[in-house]
Amino acid sequence: MQRLLPLGLLLAVAACESRPPASAAAADSAPPEPTRLHSVTGFSTPEGVVHDTEADVYFVSNINGAPAARDGNGFISRMRPDGTVDSLRFIDGTRSGVTLHAPKGMALRGDTLWVSDIDALRAFDRRTGAALAAVEFGSRVAFLNDVAIGPDGAVYVTDTGFRFNADGSMEKADTPAGVYRLGAGGSIEVVSQDSALGAPNGITTHEGTLLIGNAGGPGVSAWTPGQEQLAHAGNSRAEVDGLEVLADGRIIASSWTDSSIVVVGDSGTRLIAGLPAPADFTVDRTRRRVIVPLFTENRVEIWQLGE
Repeated sequence: MQRLLPLGLLLAVAACESRPPASAAAADSAPPEPTRLHSVTGFSTPEGVVHDTEADVYFVSNINGAPAARDGNGFISRMRPDGTVDSLRFIDGTRSGVTLHAPKGMALRGDTLWVSDIDALRAFDRRTGAALAAVEFGSRVAFLNDVAIGPDGAVYVTDTGFRFNADGSMEKADTPAGVYRLGAGGSIEVVSQDSALGAPNGITTHEGTLLIGNAGGPGVSAWTPGQEQLAHAGNSRAEVDGLEVLADGRIIASSWTDSSIVVVGDSGTRLIAGLPAPADFTVDRTRRRVIVPLFTENRVEIWQLGE
């Protein structure tokens, strides 16, 4: 059974839910709409983006083929905030000593870039791209998806619970979907396989809590280390892919079904609309930007939020 989050942990949405009067003064005071700054092409099935705040670059994961193909040709690009790709194949699965099939979600912990890759977590040096470690999950999982560093400093990863057939179609796996934690010494720990998660996809951390989006529905769940039960953090407009938190505390989610990025929990206000297949995006909080990989378009868009 789910419980509601404490008020201090829920979205700051009152301002969004209260509508100003339809007057010229109210219209003048409305914040400007987000603006697309850059549309960067040349990627190959881009699925995830993460901001390296120290080096001030965006890493972009490229599946480069089918999402579950063990073809060894996945790669990770490095892009600058001005949209310049300074290294298309910064980490390259075809390079000697590197294994990377279909990279998806990513997270940074110190100098280590953690990447999900079908049924493994792979670690790379964020400065050099050198391979550091690999944790194989094997048959216990079906489809590892997004990665986050939890409030306890551990690496967490979602298993959406779908398997891909030879024709590219998806079906529910025999193994339960869930969230896993990488424990001490590379041990793999089950965090939750609660049916309330649905098909867990996007995952991020906010105020000591992990937020988990449902790729099979609009719900966003929350889990705090040490607690047994999930909490309900709000709903999106449609199925959730990526999940992030803005500097003002609003949770935002991307959805393929709705072709948008929306604010969770405030009746589904669209933040950015008209995005074909928006996948696991990231937020540049310093610049107030949202960086969105468009999975089927082979490009990444950089959007400036209104002041």
